[in-house]
Amino acid sequence: MHHDLLRRCTYFTDLPDVILTAAASAAQVRRVLGGEFFFHQGDPASHFYVLAEGNARLSQITPEGRQIIMGLIGPSHEIGIIAAIAGAVYPLDLQAIQDSLALTWDRATLRTLFDAHPVLALRALHMVSARFVELQDRYRELATERVERRLARAILRLVAQVGQPASDGVTIALPLARQDLAELTGTTLFTVSRTLSAWENVGIVRSGRERVTLCDPERLTAIAEDLP
Repeated sequence: MHHDLLRRCTYFTDLPDVILTAAASAAQVRRVLGGEFFFHQGDPASHFYVLAEGNARLSQITPEGRQIIMGLIGPSHEIGIIAAIAGAVYPLDLQAIQDSLALTWDRATLRTLFDAHPVLALRALHMVSARFVELQDRYRELATERVERRLARAILRLVAQVGQPASDGVTIALPLARQDLAELTGTTLFTVSRTLSAWENVGIVRSGRERVTLCDPERLTAIAEDLP
């Protein structure tokens, strides 16, 4: 089970079975109830996680005390590779949306795996760098881009991460309330509801209770990229 889960995880993709087996054998299992936290922003970065069951959200508290959702993750998604860096702290909160289970490795275990399989250390370095760039891009979006473009980009990101085919498009396979989208895009519930309603009227998306389906990717991409 653990072996197959890691095979679907970006960090472990295309690695030899011997490495997957070593990583799976070294993992611990952690269960977190819905509403509870895997870790908090500012905590020492002590563990790396791969979500096995459930869903979780990444959020950050701004200096003004406002919570902004930075991302939503589901099974086979990894988080917290910054634990590989001594003295690092988590830059975000990770909260379980529903009862969740994750595989986890503490820093000492990661170091042992890195010594035995240096490709894991190289991938960790690349992943830390990529996550830093992602965070910088999100900050830039929130600070400079108009709401419609931010919302379009957020939906496209979620579709790419956890999209599942539906009869009329691709459904985001996570519980996704309009308030979540408001916090993802740094705007108000009213603005998100008004924008989604306008997009529904012209067939770009379909939304229901905690579900969003992308029906016209080309038109939403045009909004996200600010194209005519």
